[in-house]
Parts: sequence; structure tokens; C-alpha cells
Amino acid sequence: MSEKVAVAKKEAGPVVMQPVVATPKATPCPHHTPKRGAVKMAVPPSYSDLGKAAKDIFSKGYGYGTVKLDLKTKAQSGVEFSTGGSSAVDTGKASGSMETKYKVPELGLTFNQKWNTDNTLTTEVSMEDQLAKGLKLALDTSFVPNTGKKSAKLKTGYKRDFVNVGCDLDFDLAGPTVHAAAVLGYEGWLAGYQMAFDTAKSKLAQNNFALGYKAGDFQLHTNVNDGTEFGGSIYQKVNDQLETAVNLAWTAGSNNTRFGIGAKYQLDKDSAISAKVNNASLIGVGYTQSLRPGNLHQSVCVCVCVCVCVCVVY
Repeated sequence: MSEKVAVAKKEAGPVVMQPVVATPKATPCPHHTPKRGAVKMAVPPSYSDLGKAAKDIFSKGYGYGTVKLDLKTKAQSGVEFSTGGSSAVDTGKASGSMETKYKVPELGLTFNQKWNTDNTLTTEVSMEDQLAKGLKLALDTSFVPNTGKKSAKLKTGYKRDFVNVGCDLDFDLAGPTVHAAAVLGYEGWLAGYQMAFDTAKSKLAQNNFALGYKAGDFQLHTNVNDGTEFGGSIYQKVNDQLETAVNLAWTAGSNNTRFGIGAKYQLDKDSAISAKVNNASLIGVGYTQSLRPGNLHQSVCVCVCVCVCVCVVY
């Protein structure tokens, strides 16, 4: 037994120690190192979505004077169905709409068709990220069978890091109208411009500017519309349950300043309460309860939301 051990040690030979070379630690470039506390800006929002967080505090969760029901389903084939209806309490006038959406991911195509009780049929075909990364092209058409009125709109959009631009062209025999918007973002700061040019009259129909700042749970937004409408809003997410917002609006040539304060409190994952008040002593309180989504015939997902709103005027 001792001989075998001796042979094994002999065959193993001496252990050679390899020198260890220390790898120098990479030093980050001071020009490309993100600042502490800075918000990483990916793709900025579109112009219409600037200040959206504050707008939602004052608009979502309130339905005073109307009864509204929305139903969304999705089949296993991928087709999405959306049905909505609303009725005015005072007049009893009812309206509704039905929408279908189908996506072809491998081709980047989306087909969207909609019909409403005004007997208007709209169809939109869009293609995204095919010709270029971030580029979206869409053709939107509408048709009213009762009057035979037809309209079409060509939509284009391009979004990348720090920039989000879009341009829409209305096809009109009298002369198309060009709608364009652009938003630039850098280190939380946002600057946007929106315009509409009427080629038939050769003049600007819309001329809007916006400036804002977004930093985590805080958002600031200001805007000037056509040089006469001035507005601003502040959004603050206090914690996971509480969100607050303040908005301010003023019209040139008028001493009437509009001011409002709103808040939303998430009671749990399925219910929330909202409240708002403005300088006209109009108080609104809303309660939203989301029912648990379920499966219908194992092929359709159904989601229903119930909203109750109370409005008080001093």
C-alpha cells in the first residue's frame, strides 16, 4: 500500500506556482458617468402626453352626470374587442362604440376597426419598426354611410432616445392640413412644440409650446397655446398609495385665473378614491372599484370597472 502511494506522489511531480497578474480596475469616464439623482431619459413622451400624470388626477375616476360601461375582451387568436356605452342622466341620450384590433407581430402590422352609434366607420392600418427602428407609419380612414362622407389621414411618427416627433397629413380636396409635433428630452427636462398648418388658407391654425421637468415621482409642466392660453401643472407621488396634483390656467386679456387641486388615494389594489376642488368651489369625489378579471369559456378575458362619482357645488 505504501509503494502505491509513493508512486502516485512521484508521478504527480512538483507543483508549479503560476504568477497572478493583477487586472487594473477600469476608471469610469467623468464625461459619461451619469450624475447622481439624475433620471435616465429614454424615449420622451409625445406632445399630447406631456403633463399626462396631472391630467389623469383631474379626469380619471370621475363620471358625474353620465353612466358608462366599458368591456374589453381578448380571444386566443389575438383579436382584441372593446365595447363601450354611455348614457346622460339628465337627457337620457345614449351612445356606444365597438372596436376590434388585430396585430401581426412578425410583420409589425396592426389592424384597427371601429364603429359608433353615429354610424361612422373608421379603419386604421399601421406598421412599426419595419423600415427603421422607431419609425411608425399609419393610414387612418373614416366613412359615414348615411352621408357618403369620406376622409383619410396619413400618420407618421419617429421616436428614439431623447427625441419623439410626429407628423399627420389630412387629405382634403380643399387643401390638406399638416399637423406636426416634436418633443426633446435631456436629463429630465422636456421641451415640445406643436403646430397645424392649413394649406388652403396658407396660415398656421395652431401654434403651441411646452416646457417641463420629470424627476422620478415629481413632474412639472407648463404650456402656451396660440400665445393666448397659458397653463401649468405640478404632479407629486407622495407614496405608493397617494398621488397629488395642482393645475393653473390663465387666458390673455382676461382676469379669470383657473386653479385646482386634486388627489388620488389607492385603498388597495382594486379600489381607489379621488377628490378635487377648484377656485369655483366645485368639489368632486369619486370612488373606483375594479372587479377581478376572469375567463369566459377559457378563451376570452373579461375586465370590468365600476365608478361612482359625487359632485358638490357651494
